[in-house]
Formats: sequence, structure tokens, C-alpha cells
Amino acid sequence: MKRKFQDIYKQLSESIEAGTFQTGTTLPSENELAENYNASRETIRKALNMLSEHGYIQKVQGKGSIVLDMSRINFPFSGVISFQELSQKLGTRTKTEVVYLKKEHATDHQLKGEERVWRVHRVRHIDGERIILDKDVFSVQAVPHLTNEICENSIYDFIENNLGLTISFAHKEIVIEEPSEEDQHLLDLNGSHNIVVIRSFTYLEDATLFQYTESRHRPDKFRFVDFARRVQT
Repeated sequence: MKRKFQDIYKQLSESIEAGTFQTGTTLPSENELAENYNASRETIRKALNMLSEHGYIQKVQGKGSIVLDMSRINFPFSGVISFQELSQKLGTRTKTEVVYLKKEHATDHQLKGEERVWRVHRVRHIDGERIILDKDVFSVQAVPHLTNEICENSIYDFIENNLGLTISFAHKEIVIEEPSEEDQHLLDLNGSHNIVVIRSFTYLEDATLFQYTESRHRPDKFRFVDFARRVQT
């Protein structure tokens, strides 16, 4: 059963995301919130601590809880999620532009043991801006058929619902790099001098490696988030 402070956190965080509380303004005082939500100050304090931990507010002594800029997109670093699934969660205008799709002989060691691979390069548009370049390599053995239409919609949806395969887990690394000429040509960098690059190896349920991805993000548009729990030893 969800505790009351979690419900209050959810309502306040949604209000901040919706713009009800503007960036730079302060939330109502603990006493006001306690009255509004018919809760104790201790419960309100727990909800505010959660907001602070998740980057919604900054508590400043003598000023209260200041609302922080939440315009960046929360990108779940630890999950295995398609852009289509992320788009549905964001509720923003998105578009996928396929800039390269070809079946080729494998020329590197990104998918070891593969003779033929699909190379797919896609530009992700969010709210009219080109802010992600995804460069994928797929095993032809696992994914024998790809089209522009499939790549524009969701390759993961095609793999799971048409090919009947189960995508299971991924190994990822995240680095900061200077933009390449390709980044500068295909993305709206708006003067950014860095690119956030996530490289991942993704596996099927039987532990078959079927995908290598290099996902290149404009840094000012994303907040890469994860959940970590301390394990007692």
C-alpha cells in the first residue's frame, strides 16, 4: 500500500512538470501544504525530501523549497526501452528519420561471429529539434528483414511482436565526446561542444547478442536517471 507522502510527492511532481509551479518560484510552506493535503508536517517533509532527491526542488534555508528547471528529458539509463516507448511516456511531439539503412558484410567486432549485419542510422526529432542520433548494428541472423517503415516506427516492436523474440538485457557505457562531423550535420547542436554517447550491447532471452547501439545525445536536453539501492554486506 502506497504511503501518503508518496501520493503527495506524485501530485507535487506532476504539478511541477505541468508548469503549475514555475521554475525559480517557491512551493507553499510546509504548514500550507500540510493543510492543503490534510497531512502532518512530518509527512510533508518526507514528500519534499523525495522531490529534492529527484531534482524537482532545492531547499534553501530562509527561502523554502525552490522549484528547479525540469525541462530536460528524463532518460532511463538502466532500462532497455525503445524510442517509441519513451515517446509515449514523454507525451511530446516526436519523429524518427531514417538516414541510413543497409544490409552489409560485418566489418568490425561489434557483433562477433556475424557475417552479415544491418546498419541503421536514425535521427530522433523531439518537439521539432533533432537531438538524438542512433547508430545501430543488428544481427541479420536474428533480424532477417528490415524496412524503412519498421525503422521509422519501432524495431523492438517488430522483433518482439512479429519475429516472436524476447529482448532481455543490455550492457551499457556512457561517455562524453566532442561532436563528430556527422553529429554537426545531422543534429541541431545549438552551440553544444559535447555529445553524450551511450554504447550498448543488447541480448535476447537466450543470451544471444543481436544489437550494438551508439546513441548520441545533445547534452542540454537530457537527464540520465537510474535507481540505486544500497545492499548491506
